Amino acid sequence: MDKPKKRQLVLIFAFVFLDLLGYSLILPLLPFYASDFGATITLVGLLGTVNGLGQLIAAPVIGRLSDRYGRRPLLIVAVAGTVLGFLLLGFAKNLSMIFLSRAVDGLLGGNTALARAYITDITEPQDRAKRLGLIGAAFGLGFIIGPVMGGVLSLAGLNVPAFVAAGLAFFNLMAIIIWLPESLTPEERRQRRTNPHTAFNLSNLLDEFRRPCVGPLLIISLFYAFAFTLFQSNFSLYAKEVLKLNVQNTGLVLTYVGLLSVIIQGFAIGKLTKKYKERRLITTSIILLGISLFIWGFTRQIWLILIILAPIALSAGILNTLITSQITKAVYKEDVGGTLGLASSLQTMAQITTPAMGGLLLSGLGPWALGIASSIFMVFALLTALGKSIKKSDLDNQSPCYQQIAS
Repeated sequence: MDKPKKRQLVLIFAFVFLDLLGYSLILPLLPFYASDFGATITLVGLLGTVNGLGQLIAAPVIGRLSDRYGRRPLLIVAVAGTVLGFLLLGFAKNLSMIFLSRAVDGLLGGNTALARAYITDITEPQDRAKRLGLIGAAFGLGFIIGPVMGGVLSLAGLNVPAFVAAGLAFFNLMAIIIWLPESLTPEERRQRRTNPHTAFNLSNLLDEFRRPCVGPLLIISLFYAFAFTLFQSNFSLYAKEVLKLNVQNTGLVLTYVGLLSVIIQGFAIGKLTKKYKERRLITTSIILLGISLFIWGFTRQIWLILIILAPIALSAGILNTLITSQITKAVYKEDVGGTLGLASSLQTMAQITTPAMGGLLLSGLGPWALGIASSIFMVFALLTALGKSIKKSDLDNQSPCYQQIAS
């Protein structure tokens, strides 16, 4: 990779890290902040739903617009929306302003999908998994540092983390404007603006599900998202009710998971993809994650949890990176942003529904139900991965799908 592209990669890594750091500053404190304005437990839950619904709608739109007009302009819009959302949160005088802040952040978000599209533009296919793994590592680092920082900053006031998060987002915005060049050439943007295939409409997006290589990957991504977020969004409740851990010990366990995620996605992905084919790694990781989540549901000892979290972090880190890598290789270049936005929406769908689903399973049946439900989702992912094989003879030899199978 040449020097300018390395510099762009470093900037995108820093962008994602600061973006997730800001988000994780306010996330653990949001329930307490909202409660000060009289929010019930149900309304606190709806704050996450409002933000998620905004992302669900906006991510494919922003991704598709970035295919036509460039990544940089849409990154500027998205990060400006993040700044506005955090400022509204910090200045909130009532519950309505808090809801408005989360809605604005959701509707003008899409930062991560845009960052992945940017990396796709500047990276050769054989290096893509390794480079996209850096995004996962930036995620992990942000979530390790952010909650601790947020807790310390909240001692000065519950709205202080929101203002610090706004400051981090503003720094990101200035860095994009001053230092980050556009990843698409002017010629590419001109061609895409007149290409009806890159126009944003529901039909174009749904076509992705019908494409031979892309559709199965999107479905696998959806099943994986449901399985992993069912585990992730309910782990704190599981730790409290089943393992009887306090807040501090639960935080330490989550930090342990975050560190594993950083190591896997930041360092191990590149080595694994050099040694094994990405599609084989995806299938193996699906099996490993399904088995690990099943065992998790029946685990009651902290020492065993620490053991089982290692294969969960390993397989989830591999899947999160390689599904994205495979999607970018299975679509035409002009479709990358829209398709990654669609994949992001599918993951958001899981994030909206699994907290309530997990709460019902845990309270109604027990922790074993969480493990079984998560592993069932992974069985569906495996069946999709092992589904009907695609023949090269049935494809246009210029399509990315043909090239992907040939490799």
